[in-house]
Amino acid sequence: MDIFLTLLGFLFIVIGLIGSFLPVLPGPPMSWIGLLLLYLTKAVPNNMWFLIITLVVALIVFALDYIIPALGTKKFGGSKTGMIGTTVGLLISIFFPIFGFFGIIIWPFVGALVGELINKADSKTAIKAAFGSFLGFLTGTFLKFIVAVVYFGFFIMTFWEYKTVIFSF
Repeated sequence: MDIFLTLLGFLFIVIGLIGSFLPVLPGPPMSWIGLLLLYLTKAVPNNMWFLIITLVVALIVFALDYIIPALGTKKFGGSKTGMIGTTVGLLISIFFPIFGFFGIIIWPFVGALVGELINKADSKTAIKAAFGSFLGFLTGTFLKFIVAVVYFGFFIMTFWEYKTVIFSF
């Protein structure tokens, strides 16, 4: 059972890392579930404070992911349409990886720009607002990714410490 929980936990950690970039998956909470599954094994001693603190961090980052892009958009004079355009651009970069890895940077900006142009007539204002929306998106994504990577590190360190007990039959 410990091996199953460990493998399932690792799967959630990987999904959390991927979820840092995909708006449909809550990255840090998924990574936290991976940590929780590892700590539910009989091999790893429970550390309730560690789990509570990492859960609070995951939930704060999850909430900030919705607040930061809105603040970036608002600060640069953007609209909700620009934020929606950023998300659509991200989805395009995932399903149609035309520019490879750089598509994940290019398409959200293009999406924000198109969203702002749909919402506003002035192209200079639309570019500025698209930049704000895009900057907010990048900030939120970077924050989610950092937390997911740290949780991955916690997972690996804890697993490595208790690997012989996890794999003992």
